[in-house]
Amino acid sequence: MPTTIYVDADACPVKDEIVRVAERRAIPVIFVSNRGIRVGDHPLLRSVLVAQGPDAADDWIAQAVGPADIVITADVPLAARCVASGAVALAPNGNLFDDTSIGMAVAMRDLMTGLRDGGAITGGPPPFAQRDRSLFLDALERVCRTSHRDGQRS
Repeated sequence: MPTTIYVDADACPVKDEIVRVAERRAIPVIFVSNRGIRVGDHPLLRSVLVAQGPDAADDWIAQAVGPADIVITADVPLAARCVASGAVALAPNGNLFDDTSIGMAVAMRDLMTGLRDGGAITGGPPPFAQRDRSLFLDALERVCRTSHRDGQRS
């Protein structure tokens, strides 16, 4: 089964990097959002507009993704759903979510949510930086290379 890249696109800061890698490697990309996202005029790029709602894009991606696919999201619960379907997920900062890392990522997310809700943490994550963009690009290249080498990860 060929690889497709699914992007949780509403707040994704690395859309240009995804397009660059996908075009070079001839991998289809589906940008999923609840706002209209312009993706350019290329046969490998597609935009899917879902209904408004906090989890509409997540639900669409989780239902569509399969074992050969790559998901780009900062949403740890969505990443967990996709990994459970056999996909790999990447955060925009290059963090890889797979079978070996998703459990810890979910636990950390839950811990941080609890600390924020309890007032122990008042700030958010650091701003997205050029280093994050570079780490993401390296990670996406690595995942795409592995997908290709493993026979489209099927």
